[in-house]
Amino acid sequence: MSGKEEFLSKSERTTCWSSRDYYWECLRSNNEEAAKCTDLRKIYESSCPAQWVKHFDRKFNYLKFKEKMETEGYEPLNNI
Repeated sequence: MSGKEEFLSKSERTTCWSSRDYYWECLRSNNEEAAKCTDLRKIYESSCPAQWVKHFDRKFNYLKFKEKMETEGYEPLNNI
């Protein structure tokens, strides 16, 4: 995908989202060892605009953080 803003067709969006989902599932199945998912990462990056990849990567990391907070809790900051 080029660097300029692009409008994806419905089938292109579906392909992008599917490649993202396959990549995320690979990461989850392999304890987030990205090296085991490099082929799926390449497909994901080639199927989605770069800005979308950046957004989805941030979302994945946020969802991991949120899940960790829900399962492990957190320590409040008392340094104030």
